[in-house]
Amino acid sequence: MTEIDITQEGGLVILTLNRPEKANSLTRAMLMALDAAVEQAASAQAIILTGRGKVFSAGADLDEARAGLATDPVWERLSGRIAALPCLTIAALNGTLAGGAMGMALACDFRICVPEARFFYPVMKLGFLPQPSDPKRMAALIGRSRAGMILMAGQKIDAEEARLWGLVDRIVERDDLMDQARALAADALAARPEHAAAIKALLGPSRAPE
Repeated sequence: MTEIDITQEGGLVILTLNRPEKANSLTRAMLMALDAAVEQAASAQAIILTGRGKVFSAGADLDEARAGLATDPVWERLSGRIAALPCLTIAALNGTLAGGAMGMALACDFRICVPEARFFYPVMKLGFLPQPSDPKRMAALIGRSRAGMILMAGQKIDAEEARLWGLVDRIVERDDLMDQARALAADALAARPEHAAAIKALLGPSRAPE
């Protein structure tokens, strides 16, 4: 069983974190596999990023984080690659989103989540810096003060607060999560790829490091 599942449905690619017994905590091997999968899916019309189980991702695998994964450049490379994609990208968050896993979701065009989701990024408590582009993307979505509440004050926010802040775009029931994600992708999948890419370009890029 692979820890990153890749499913293709026509022009739609679904990337699924598949380590539910470990709350989809991310190893370097998983991050490298995700990075390669995103690179290979660059010609897709839409990409959905989701997870198995009741947690989207608890962030870095703790053992690997202590061994250096927390500061590995693969996190930044992955989020940058997602942000640079010309196609529509959707994070369908099946549960809590924590730590470094926040970067890949922030880099997506849309974020939807289940009501049980929680959001936190405990870098202050753990003594690490966030990945360089994460604070900028977060602040672009929710403002500097609210980003500081998460990154500096260590606040955990629930799904409704995340929606009100603009961190997620929509809250949907678990059974409807993937149907809603596919519905959001439907127009892009029906359009010519270059048309969707042109509209995305007009919206402007995801906030990148300065």
